[in-house]
Amino acid sequence: MAEFLSFLLTLMRLSLVVFLLPFFEGKTIPRLVKASVCLMLTLAIFPSLSLKASSFPAHPFEIAMIMVSEILLGILLGLAVRFIFAGIRTGGQVIGFQMGFSMLTLANPSSGEQEGITSILLYQLSFTVFIVANGHLYLIKALTDSFDLIPPGGLVLSATVGQEILSLSLTMFVLAIKVAAPVMISLMLVELTLGLMGRAAPQMNLLMLGFPVKIAVGLVFIGMLFTLMGQRMEQLIMSLAPMFSTLMKAGSPLLQ
Repeated sequence: MAEFLSFLLTLMRLSLVVFLLPFFEGKTIPRLVKASVCLMLTLAIFPSLSLKASSFPAHPFEIAMIMVSEILLGILLGLAVRFIFAGIRTGGQVIGFQMGFSMLTLANPSSGEQEGITSILLYQLSFTVFIVANGHLYLIKALTDSFDLIPPGGLVLSATVGQEILSLSLTMFVLAIKVAAPVMISLMLVELTLGLMGRAAPQMNLLMLGFPVKIAVGLVFIGMLFTLMGQRMEQLIMSLAPMFSTLMKAGSPLLQ
């Protein structure tokens, strides 16, 4: 019975992280596939990383508290990864608004929500780079390392954990600005140029001229942004382990 509960705790932490990943959300991936992925990951790391049966508490209340701790920890780790892709989506939304695509929305197949076309484009690009650059392997490695700092049931909720979450949320907005900045600056220069043209030749129909020019310039800079996005995603992938390590140290009972 203790071995089964130990396996269940390991499964709870991993499954919550997997289910909170942006590319596992929505209904595009069947729940059976998600559950199978969680089960295979748990079976792979359970023998060496799970809580030993000899140290498992006997009281039902203590077992319930350990399960709650694993649920909270899984949510924290899942949010840390979601912040990265949320920053890219936010940057895409800003780019679309600047290009005049604010009314052009499509159904995102992964989330099922209405999103801007540029947001979906940049998200799909970042997800492709994430898989090609073995980001999923770095993520699994970071998850397994989390068991060294915080054993099952060992999460300590402190003010430091809240500060780390706020810091990660700030990183989301910084990433959105970095993604959208090249296109925003180029479109701002286009707006400035159109404004000067309007002053020099008031008879020109700048409204009809401005839309295609802004869209063309925006698409050109989005194409140039692809290379920068690849480099940025590689940096984010390499920072997964340090990011998880910092978050784990904030809630680790070994470092309190």
